[in-house]
Amino acid sequence: MTKRDAKTFLVILGVFLAFYFVPVRNERVSGALVESVALVQWYAREHMIFGLLPAFFIAGAISAFVSKASVMKYLGARAKRSVAYAVASVSGSILAVCSCTILPLFAGIYSRGAGLGPATTFLYAGPAINVMAIILTARVLGAQIGIARAVGAIVFSVVIGLLMHLIYRKEETVRAEAALAEPEVHSDRPIAHTLGIFIAMIAILAFANWGESHGGSGFVHAVHSIKWLLTSAAGLALAALLVVWYGVRVWAVVAAAVVVAVLAFLFPDRPLIAFLAGIAGITIVSLKGGDETREWVDGSWGFAQELLPLLLIGILVVGALLGRQEHEGLIPKSWVTGLVGGNSIRANLVASLAGGFMYFCTLTEVPIVQGLMGSGMGKGPALAFLLAGPAVSLPNVLILRSVIGTKRTLVYLLLVVVMATGTGAIFGLMAN
Repeated sequence: MTKRDAKTFLVILGVFLAFYFVPVRNERVSGALVESVALVQWYAREHMIFGLLPAFFIAGAISAFVSKASVMKYLGARAKRSVAYAVASVSGSILAVCSCTILPLFAGIYSRGAGLGPATTFLYAGPAINVMAIILTARVLGAQIGIARAVGAIVFSVVIGLLMHLIYRKEETVRAEAALAEPEVHSDRPIAHTLGIFIAMIAILAFANWGESHGGSGFVHAVHSIKWLLTSAAGLALAALLVVWYGVRVWAVVAAAVVVAVLAFLFPDRPLIAFLAGIAGITIVSLKGGDETREWVDGSWGFAQELLPLLLIGILVVGALLGRQEHEGLIPKSWVTGLVGGNSIRANLVASLAGGFMYFCTLTEVPIVQGLMGSGMGKGPALAFLLAGPAVSLPNVLILRSVIGTKRTLVYLLLVVVMATGTGAIFGLMAN
């Protein structure tokens, strides 16, 4: 029996024993099982279609439309550091997505030759440097924590990226040399064509996931009230660009648009139906297009196949252990609340680990911290939770491991937790 066979046998045996001995009649255990399924259902309804599907298409577009030379020029290991980290942090923060939605995009740029440092900056910046979340933090938890979160997230994104680069600089140099040695296939397509496609897809992702403002007024609320009109406009722009620049058939696009419009009219209160029809329409017309659009769809499907199973497993585990915001899993919430009181190093470490382990969508971390602070959480642990939580989660770690390996993933997680713990401890002393 080989080592691989032995590992497979042990995994199968472990799963069998777990199911054989699990005390399903125990109220907490049965409740945890329900919570694990409920969390996956919530994610599927709220984020998988509106957030993850567009992210897979953007990642596929990176692999199909963006040349390695372009990625290496701005984000490669030999790119000018000031340019690489500025591009990575800004492009990541513009997306303002959750810790799982950013992963297909991270995998896309990393596979095209981005250096580990800039790619990691992009990975952290996407969910952490979220303007709406920072504004909500300041309004709900106070300006002091809001400003500290904004400064901390910006600094973290660059520092963590630089540290990842320094730790693995030898491997990254070898990887960069191998990428530069590959023959580059040049495209005659103008960069404006690629840029237009990306702008349209990012607009779809941003508007489809646009959240309501806390106070129900202002710019955020105004955009939220017309979010589906803006999403539709971005979808139409994407379809038009595919016709004009990528040779997709006009009649196919028109037919798909009519179907989406009819479904939107018939089910105005269920935008999910029309959105799914739009995704299906874009997929079908792209498969009927040229080689580039078919490669785009194939790349998107490849990322989905690789990442989606790990994401679902991670969410199942988180749901079973920690439950949802209003419900408990195997670990009582009172344990967490009791461990994050005050501003001690232990409290900050527990807050960082809890935030890095849990999964929650963008903006929901604020009411979670508000509730914990009402139960005695100090300002330092609150900041530590906000700096670690949005950027890392168990599903995020599982997927990241499949992209960059176990050791690099653990180093990234350790950097996030240690920096969040230290920053929280310092902020707790200053805030008191």
